[in-house]
Amino acid sequence: MSGPSSGEALSGTALAAGPERVAVPASMSEADAELLFQAQELLARVWRDGRHEVASAVRTADGAVHTGVHLEGSCRRSSICAEGVALGTARGAYPGDRPLDVTSVVSVQIKPAGRFRVIAPCGVCRELISDYSPDATVWITTVEENEVVPVRALDLLPDKSRRAW
Repeated sequence: MSGPSSGEALSGTALAAGPERVAVPASMSEADAELLFQAQELLARVWRDGRHEVASAVRTADGAVHTGVHLEGSCRRSSICAEGVALGTARGAYPGDRPLDVTSVVSVQIKPAGRFRVIAPCGVCRELISDYSPDATVWITTVEENEVVPVRALDLLPDKSRRAW
């Protein structure tokens, strides 16, 4: 596996063979491990410092996988998170009368040490994921144990106000 498609080094910190991959946790299903793989593959291919630093893969209830990459804008507010891009891609794959039903989400970032890390969605993306699929499994890395674990989307937002659509 190589680094970015242009052949440019990841800030000079990546290993020659590309960023070190996240080990698949024992608690992760084979299907969710595929999300982890696809998110890492996408980010390894398109990564650009300050432009495209996060990739996300989501699986819908029918088993389809949809991916997205973070798009940084020049005026921060125009930036779009990888999770939002992946959710929008998933939504666009189905007819309008079919609800968006995401079952799992995995997002990755390449850390300065030249290794991938599973990251938790930002607050806005937590809201977005839980608005559409509150029971989705979202994989995060814990702060204390530095362990990749599954969390229910709605549990990432204690006391969330539920919007009636």
